[in-house]
Amino acid sequence: MTFSSDENFARQLDREDPLRDCREKFFLPLGKDGKPVIYFAGNSLGLMPKSARQIVDEELDNWARLGVDAHHATGTPWYSYHEALREPAARLVGAKPVEVICMNSLTVNLHLMMATFYRPTKSRFKVLMEEPAFPSDTYAIKTQLLHHGLDSKDAVVLARPRKGEFTVRTEDVLDLIDKQRDQLAVVMIGAVNFFTGQLMDMEAVTAAAQKHGIIVGFDLAHAAGNVPLSLHDWNVDFAVWCSYKYLNAGPGAVAGAFVHERHATNTKLPRFAGWFGNDPNTRFKLHLEPEFVPVPSADGWQISNPPIFAMAPLRASLSIFEAAGGMEPLRKKSTKLTGYLEFLIAQIGSKKFSIITPSDPNARGAQLSIQAHDHPKQLHEELIAAGVKCDFREPNVIRVAPTPLYNTFDEVWRFAQILIAHA
Repeated sequence: MTFSSDENFARQLDREDPLRDCREKFFLPLGKDGKPVIYFAGNSLGLMPKSARQIVDEELDNWARLGVDAHHATGTPWYSYHEALREPAARLVGAKPVEVICMNSLTVNLHLMMATFYRPTKSRFKVLMEEPAFPSDTYAIKTQLLHHGLDSKDAVVLARPRKGEFTVRTEDVLDLIDKQRDQLAVVMIGAVNFFTGQLMDMEAVTAAAQKHGIIVGFDLAHAAGNVPLSLHDWNVDFAVWCSYKYLNAGPGAVAGAFVHERHATNTKLPRFAGWFGNDPNTRFKLHLEPEFVPVPSADGWQISNPPIFAMAPLRASLSIFEAAGGMEPLRKKSTKLTGYLEFLIAQIGSKKFSIITPSDPNARGAQLSIQAHDHPKQLHEELIAAGVKCDFREPNVIRVAPTPLYNTFDEVWRFAQILIAHA
C-alpha cells in the first residue's frame, strides 16, 4: 500500500485495524512517565496475556485443594495437560495434531530430534547450517557431532551470505545442498534468522534436500507465531520452537516440537525415551512392563510429565491467537506494520543507520534489524531512554519487532520520530 509519514495516517490505520482490540488482552510495561513504553522486543520476550494470571492461579488452586488428585480432576487434568495445547499449536505451525508435542525447551528438543534423525555414516555425516546461526543451535549441533566422534570442522557445512551482503540467498543454500548432496545427513536451519530477521524459503530448502534423501529440520524460535507455516504440507521432517517470543508464554515457558506424520507414527525409530513417551495403556504398569513402547505420534518423543506451570500461560496466549483468527490475519497486519516501519526509516534518509533485513515482505517476519554505523550502543541506549524497548546484538545491530497482537501503527510512527531525533 501507499504509506504516509503523517501521524494522522498512522492513527487512521489503527482505527481501521480489525485486530486493534487484541492489544487490550496484554499487560503493557510502563515507562518512567507512567505511560506504556513502545515495546518492540516481542522477538525476545512476548508480553504477558492478562488471562495468564487467572489460568496459572487456577492450577495453583488445584494444587492447593486437590494435591495429587489434580492429575485426573475435571477441567484440564494435569496428566493430559499437553493435549490441551496440541490442536491450537498444530494450527499455528501448519501441522496435524498427531505431529506436535509441547515439551521441554527448544535446545533440549533439538537434541532429542537429532538423536533420532542424525544417524551419520562414513559417507553421509555432514550437517548444513546457516551463518550466523543462533549460538544454542550451534552448540547443540557441534556437541551432537562430538557425541558421534566427529569433528565439526569436517562435518559442519555453513551457508554464508555473499561478500558485502548480510543475508543468505536461497539459491546459494540450494546450490550448497546440491554440491554436498552425497555427504549431507541433515539440513538444520533457523526459519527466521535471529540476527537479520530473514525468513528462509523453507519449502524450497526442504524439497531440494529431500530429493537427495537428506533429513530437514528447522528452528522456529523466531517463526512460530510470527509467520504462517505449513510444516506438514512442506514435508518438513522435524522442527523445534520456543514459546516465549511471539507466542507470549513467559520466560522459560514450555517449548514445542514437530515430527512429520510419516516419522511420528513410526514406532521403530530410535529415540531417547522417557515414561511419558510410553504407551498410556502401559505407562503406569511401571516395573511390570519395563519395555518402552512409544506412542505412535509426536508424543513418543515426550520424556517427562507435563510441566503444568510452564504450560498454563501458553494456554492463555494460544486462545488469543485463536480469537484473532490464526496466523493469516496476523500476518496481514504484521506485513503492513513492518512495511510502514521500513517506509518511515527510509524517509529519514540517515547515513548513520541502515536496514539489513530483506526488503521483500515474503522474506522476513515482524523484525527489522537496524545496523547502526556510528556509536551503535549509544543509539540503543538513547532509544531505551526515550521509551522504546528493543534489543542490541553485537557488534552493531538494533533489533525492532512491531508485533501485530499488541503493537500499533502510531507506535511505529512515534518510534520513527525518536529515531529522527537521533539521526
